[in-house]
Amino acid sequence: MTPMSPEEALAKIRPGKMLIDGQWADPLSGKTLQVINPATNQAVATIADAGDEDVNRAVGSARKALSGPWAKMSGSERGRILWRLSDLLMKNADEVGMLETLHNGKPIFESRQVDIPTSADIIAYYAGWASKVTGETLPSAPNAFIYTVREPVGVVAAIVPWNFPLLLAVWKLAPALACGNAVVLKPSKQTPLTALRIGELALEAGLPPGVLNVITGSGNGCGMALVKHPDVDKVSFTGETSTGIGIMKASADTLKRISLELGGKSPNIVFADADLDAAARGAITGIFYGKGEVCAAGSRLFVEASAYDAVLEKVAARAAKLQPADPLDPKCRMGALVSKEQTAKVMEYVEAGKGEGAKLVAGGSRGVVPALPDGNFVQPTVFGEVTNNMRIAREEIFGPVLSVIRFTDVEDAVSQANATPYGLAAAVWTRDVKKAHTVARRIKAGTVWVNAYNLYDAAAPFGGYKRSGFGRELGSDALKQFTETKTVWVDLNP
Repeated sequence: MTPMSPEEALAKIRPGKMLIDGQWADPLSGKTLQVINPATNQAVATIADAGDEDVNRAVGSARKALSGPWAKMSGSERGRILWRLSDLLMKNADEVGMLETLHNGKPIFESRQVDIPTSADIIAYYAGWASKVTGETLPSAPNAFIYTVREPVGVVAAIVPWNFPLLLAVWKLAPALACGNAVVLKPSKQTPLTALRIGELALEAGLPPGVLNVITGSGNGCGMALVKHPDVDKVSFTGETSTGIGIMKASADTLKRISLELGGKSPNIVFADADLDAAARGAITGIFYGKGEVCAAGSRLFVEASAYDAVLEKVAARAAKLQPADPLDPKCRMGALVSKEQTAKVMEYVEAGKGEGAKLVAGGSRGVVPALPDGNFVQPTVFGEVTNNMRIAREEIFGPVLSVIRFTDVEDAVSQANATPYGLAAAVWTRDVKKAHTVARRIKAGTVWVNAYNLYDAAAPFGGYKRSGFGRELGSDALKQFTETKTVWVDLNP
């Protein structure tokens, strides 16, 4: 079978259009933005730059849908629509995967073989939940019958970042729709193509018009207008911590329910008794998968002193072999960073690491892909002799830069790991089961992997502690974010 070409995938995108009330609509202002391919820095598509009035249209459409056919459907009927959407996503996996790589720069292998099947699996998981969102019958006095009902929150604003454009959209859309909400999806202006496409596939699956609207534009523009809109009941946001703080402030006047999955500076802890080869492989996956543009990236690698030199050598050798390449090459495992601005930011941190006295043991330069001389490529970079107070160990870089830090014992490892304002994820590598469980309990993070990194499952809740946000996505916990609990008290007195 001949692989789909970029031109074939892009042909499905309607230039300058948004999805509102089941129709493709132009922005009322007529303003548009260009979508840039990070591997070439050339424009590949034109999208709408939505304004306040476009947000009004989308939110109004979602509000209207809550009193239409969607509100009358049973959970089983909603579930069947989600099942069809899951199947349609896999049917169009080549096209959607191509779009994901074209606007994000990630390897086509990750887009097609990881992100698309995982997204389809999550939709299918919540299709099963749609008929099982139930309340409780509560123990009470003989003269009363008390029960609870789980109802949709209402209009949900789903705001997603550029690093996993489709997958993170699905994290929000699938549970929100399973619970009977209507959604306005706002993707990053840099990576909007797969959001527009999944909106179209949702209509094909049978989702009534207005239940899912997709608007595009800047975060400060239509994104903030969506957050402030009085008819939006719930905001689900994934992105930078500073933006999350702004969303909390902006939503206060209307007392919106919000959930935030924000930044991270995740510790990856390797004890000397671990399988060091496996730990080195896990460290590479933890920081270089997704080009390091991952909230949960294991950007701080803590290694017990007696194993430090051996692990550093193994990690540096693996990093040196992992070179940037054309993201459309099926063998590529290190693609292009999402933008020139992000590339400049990453390189600034590399220079800061050098300036603070860290030892550069791999990478440290812009990547060179001869066929793509204008692409946003950065070599996988590893710093040794890092201390936990250096900028590269304290601040979220969001790129392929690893800081390797020594520790002496369990107390030192836990203390250094928790010495961060973030708390999204962590990992522990050891053959000692007791030590693994003890350390996992003491780490302040929403997810702790043991002898693994970057493993996810639709049933496993994901979210952060501290400045990494609050609320959980995935699993049954996500259903709580998109439902209201109503208590009904029936007086049975004569």
